[in-house]
Amino acid sequence: MDLPKVNILTAGTMVVATVGTISGAIWYASGQASIIEGLTEQVETLTIENNATDRTNLIRDVEENTEQIAEIIEYIIEVEEEGGETIDEIYRTFDEEFEMVYDDMSGFLVQFNQIVQLQARIKTLENTLEYLTRSPIHSDAR
Repeated sequence: MDLPKVNILTAGTMVVATVGTISGAIWYASGQASIIEGLTEQVETLTIENNATDRTNLIRDVEENTEQIAEIIEYIIEVEEEGGETIDEIYRTFDEEFEMVYDDMSGFLVQFNQIVQLQARIKTLENTLEYLTRSPIHSDAR
């Protein structure tokens, strides 16, 4: 059996093309690796900056809320000190006004019931008057 004859130039070209393709792939992969490494460093830097910003914002918010809570507590204490004696007066005034409104409402209801009763009497008298003034239908009716 005879081996096929291969042209050395063709074989060399194939070897050079294969080596070139492999070298290009290695060069491309190393470029991508350096880009990924650079992006990883950027992400780490941004994460550290973001964490620092979040921490700073959190500290600022806690301090502002603490100040607001302290102001609210001071205001409540002032109101309690100033209004401690007047709360009884407020209740007394409320009770008096409530009784006045209740009395007015009670009087209104009594008057309203009297008006309804008067309207019922008037309607009864109107019906009676209408019945009495009606002309008889039959000639022998009285």
